[in-house]
Amino acid sequence: MNTSNKNILRLAAVASVMGLTACSATSSEVTLSNKDKAVALISSIETGDHGPVAYINADKYIQHNLAVADGLEGFGELMQQLPEGSARADVKRAFQDGEYAVTHTEYDFFGPKVGFDVFRFEDGKIVEHWDNLQDIAPANPSGRTQLDGPTQVTDLDKTDVNKAIVADFVKTILMEGNMARINDFIDNEDAAYLQHNPMVADGLSGLGVALNQLAEQGLPMIYTENHKIIGEGNFVLSISEGTFLNEHVAFYDLFRLDNDKIVEHWDVIETIPAQETWKNDNGKFGFQ
Repeated sequence: MNTSNKNILRLAAVASVMGLTACSATSSEVTLSNKDKAVALISSIETGDHGPVAYINADKYIQHNLAVADGLEGFGELMQQLPEGSARADVKRAFQDGEYAVTHTEYDFFGPKVGFDVFRFEDGKIVEHWDNLQDIAPANPSGRTQLDGPTQVTDLDKTDVNKAIVADFVKTILMEGNMARINDFIDNEDAAYLQHNPMVADGLSGLGVALNQLAEQGLPMIYTENHKIIGEGNFVLSISEGTFLNEHVAFYDLFRLDNDKIVEHWDVIETIPAQETWKNDNGKFGFQ
């Protein structure tokens, strides 16, 4: 099949999905969890499989990526801008919490990137989407990348406890700066806290060096508001707002916990663009 015909079929598939007002559940929808549906949708960016787009409720889809127009039409327009065969999407981690599903993905999507995507479901369909994207960087001083490390969700019985620990950490340490309580959350040994931020080494010592350097340059990292905590078992994602490098940013911080302590951290920091450039009016956050 030539390229022209492939593009025609691709656009036709997107158009047919856009025209859906309802879609009867297939056998795969019955068996797939919400996080499985989220993984399938993200993976379809690379595979070109149009089937997972049916997991989106075409009548209610709300978009919080401010560079993308609202609704399913905006999703279709974005996909059409990609040169055929250029996109890559390798989901490394996925978990779900009630109506929310989270993916942590290595992208090549208008350039190599790492991203978190959050989907909200109603009646098994995606009705809302948030994300945070950052360019891929070299390994950090401890040799860790933005995406490597454990991927398995464990300790399901500790979901609520772990979410509460992260919420307390974000409020107490990141927002209020009460470092006297840091050992309530993270042990002192460098091996006790594995770091995936591309500029920071392992341990509280590595974190301290990085934060001091920023402060000395007059560029403190400031967390002003936490918008959402989403978790399953040992993985908890915190979504916050603040300032980094004197820019208004969204902080997506993923923590892995073990025995009631934070033991590993991944993050994506994205600048929030000026409102006059937004392609939708839904805002960067707006969680229920």
